[in-house]
Amino acid sequence: MSEDSAGRQGAAAGPAPAAYRIEDLAHLSGATVRTIRAYQDRGLLPRPERRGRANVYSDAHLDRLRQIADLLDRGYTLASIKELLEAWDAGRGLGGVLGLAAEVDGPWTDEKAVRISRAELDERFGGSPDDAAVAEAVELGVLEPVPGDEESFLVPSPQELAVAVELNSAGVPLSAISGHLRELRGQVEHIASRFLEFTTEHVFARYLEGPHRPTDAEAAEAASLVRRLRPLAQHTVDAELARAMRLLAVRHLRHRLGTGEGANTHEIMRNVTIPSETMTAVEALVGPERAAEFIALAAEREVRARALDRLAGTHRPSADLDETP
Repeated sequence: MSEDSAGRQGAAAGPAPAAYRIEDLAHLSGATVRTIRAYQDRGLLPRPERRGRANVYSDAHLDRLRQIADLLDRGYTLASIKELLEAWDAGRGLGGVLGLAAEVDGPWTDEKAVRISRAELDERFGGSPDDAAVAEAVELGVLEPVPGDEESFLVPSPQELAVAVELNSAGVPLSAISGHLRELRGQVEHIASRFLEFTTEHVFARYLEGPHRPTDAEAAEAASLVRRLRPLAQHTVDAELARAMRLLAVRHLRHRLGTGEGANTHEIMRNVTIPSETMTAVEALVGPERAAEFIALAAEREVRARALDRLAGTHRPSADLDETP
């Protein structure tokens, strides 16, 4: 073969594919060697090609590492990234799937996170530092530490922090606020779970069921539905919470005032003097916080018992009434 022929054949073949050692791949991608190996173990990154005694990586590995880094920056977990990349490898483009995932992973509120200093935080809660309360707020996600700045926090929900400030200023201890939030969060997550089950069954089942993942067109259609349905959960909960609060608040007020279910809450209550020894005995029996309720129920039971006695006496047979002991 002539030199010109060999040159033309080499040009037609093109440049040889890139080959990287793991250290080179780490340098080009910005990932550490340890991270690259961890991605391989989790199935996120294909195994390298073995050439003799060396492991060789290609541009495909470099592209995959850059895809993973981009998805991590968008907030995806490694488990979610693995599913997305499997869809890509199966020949279904990432466009539609990423669009759907972006809608689901996107913010479900119009609130914008704000930054607050530790000094401002202490001032809003009375001016006295409370390290235990701050630590609990961080654990609950109400506050997020700012990397490299120990004197600042990120507040994901300014509204939630404002509620805590108002409750605390009204006299509610921070520990009670945290405990209430933990309880409330569990109940709200149950509501969210039920809403997701409901919409999945009636709306999204056709996209999620079956042996195949949705196509780009189907994923785009599902993403559009998520955008439309996203505010419905909050609107429904807001409306039902308002209804329940009005119903239960009125009932609670009537109970505390000692009025009946059908009584007018604006009615002026009569003052009743109860001997101190009686109150002491009642408080020892049921506790000071439930003493008023106990007395009200005891009085109601007595009134009902006497009413029953009167009814029973009215309807006794005349023969019995005439009997003498």
